[in-house]
Amino acid sequence: MSDPPSDEGEPVPGRAVVLGAGGIVGTAWTAGLVSGLRREGTDLGRADLIVGTSAGAIVGALLAAGDDVERLADPPPFLEQENPPPEPDRAGPASVLAVLADPTLDPEAARRRVGRLACDADTGTEQAHIARMGSLIAVREWPARRLLITAVDVDTGEPVVWDRSSGVPLPTAVASSTAMPGAYPPITIDGRRYMDGGIRSGTNADLGAGAGVLVVVDPFAHLFPRNHLERELAAARVRRVVTIEPDRDAVDVLGPDPLDGARRRPAYRAGERQAVEVADRLRRAGW
Repeated sequence: MSDPPSDEGEPVPGRAVVLGAGGIVGTAWTAGLVSGLRREGTDLGRADLIVGTSAGAIVGALLAAGDDVERLADPPPFLEQENPPPEPDRAGPASVLAVLADPTLDPEAARRRVGRLACDADTGTEQAHIARMGSLIAVREWPARRLLITAVDVDTGEPVVWDRSSGVPLPTAVASSTAMPGAYPPITIDGRRYMDGGIRSGTNADLGAGAGVLVVVDPFAHLFPRNHLERELAAARVRRVVTIEPDRDAVDVLGPDPLDGARRRPAYRAGERQAVEVADRLRRAGW
């Protein structure tokens, strides 16, 4: 991934948080974790840098703005009434993973092929998806706290990183990062179309480069092995890393389908419960 855009004079982050992809249930679990940590006296929103990918972009936007994430446990009904989400193709994620795992394709070629799948799928309008994300996060302006949101160009397969200097409205940036192929439409920005940042990496942990303490929240860890995570962490050159993923009980609650909205509230509660143990780990790591 190319170097992320940054405001001139941005300091190297002392503490950075990377929030990974996770679909509907992963969003809820991450939100529950963040909420539970706050009750335990550990606020991830105090990080110098927050990186959000897909589900992590949703939670990251609220976290960076200092807003309450509990709304993600039960989004208000009007979200789906005004802009009903398309019925996702349950075979879509499997098709995407098969392409990304194809050993005959280099990573960019694989992402370009996934981009074609994303463009060919019938997933509703871009405007509806942007509106859903805008209503869900209810944050219109980029927060002062440094926030990076990832996406992937559907044509070139190249990853991009949006921040407050990019000139992209925050709801649009979040919509592009959450545009899961086969579930939601690619989002057009300045004449180009972008899809889910998780197509490049479920965590994009290397964007936390240089942090003194890096916290990586990976809600998809139980579904999709992160063989690249060690390489990303090595590239980040951080002194201390805390990796957080669903524990065994949470995995049972989240289930095998990241788009299963019926598991949203149970997943949120699983994140809240797990926060007690995670808070102790973070304190020992110097958070």
